Amino acid sequence: MNANLSSLFWEGFTIDSFTHPAPDALLITLQPDSDFAPSCRRLRCSRCGIATEHISWLPERQRYTSSLATWVETLTRLLPIKHVAQLTGLHWHTIKNIDCRRLRRELREPERHTLRRLIMDEFALLPRLWWMQIRNRCCGLAKFGREVIDRVRVDQANQLRDDKKARKVIKRSRWLLLRNAENLPDGHEVKLAELLAANQPLNTVYVMKTALKELWYAPDEEVAQRRWNEWHRQSQESGIKALQQFADKLKCYVSGIIASATHRLNTSVLEGMNNRIKVIKVIKVIKVIKVIKVIKVIKVIKVIKVIKRMAYGYRDNDYFFMKIKAAFPGKAR
Repeated sequence: MNANLSSLFWEGFTIDSFTHPAPDALLITLQPDSDFAPSCRRLRCSRCGIATEHISWLPERQRYTSSLATWVETLTRLLPIKHVAQLTGLHWHTIKNIDCRRLRRELREPERHTLRRLIMDEFALLPRLWWMQIRNRCCGLAKFGREVIDRVRVDQANQLRDDKKARKVIKRSRWLLLRNAENLPDGHEVKLAELLAANQPLNTVYVMKTALKELWYAPDEEVAQRRWNEWHRQSQESGIKALQQFADKLKCYVSGIIASATHRLNTSVLEGMNNRIKVIKVIKVIKVIKVIKVIKVIKVIKVIKVIKRMAYGYRDNDYFFMKIKAAFPGKAR
């Protein structure tokens, strides 16, 4: 069924005329199609009593047609519910109910008894029934960049209150320090080298960040254990409090880190999914602007504020998780 305006007209009728009763309204007059025999939807049957006739283009117990539902389903794949409601004139809950039926119809539950590996990030809501079947688990750890590099960068900037120029350079170096060396834009390698040469604590935590990554690329668990021992020793001898605290916190997870040499699992894909769940709001806002043309010019800060408000648009967990599953259907093997 095509999701376009022409498919919204009822089966058994043709367009007679249309008028514009108001600048923002369109009134379409329909007349019965002579090729279709008219019928009443509510019937009184001698055997069944009062019953509702099944009509192909009208879902049971609904006040909208199947064609309208198909059009709304197409829109909800691209736009937030709020804007689909504004575009169609339907209530927010009507749009949500249509989208829920689509998701329940299209989504398929995974065969959980076949799952053997589990990756978690931050937190997880897990049914206990199949937890013991999992052979390998992977959990996201605290961020080195946020807890160490950012902390040291701020502390170093605060020590340079009297040197505004040097303080400004350090305050603006966050992404320069967090990015991997191979991902730096052209010309930024020199800036990074100059920054690290001028500030020993920042140089230390940057080197330790690179060394920490080598743990996950160890060829076997023996090498991983050796690398961890060396990394932890160096962190404690660094004299940098944020680095020492992070190393002690990471020590609780050392067995899992070492096991990564055997089981090549990581949370990179999962973290990408989490980011997409957030970023998709930006895409939807931009599409709304293009489709409805409500706003011609919008500043980035205003977009961010709208995104934060829209994030609370999913008013129940079941619907929220169905939207996530629909966005990440997985790969069949």
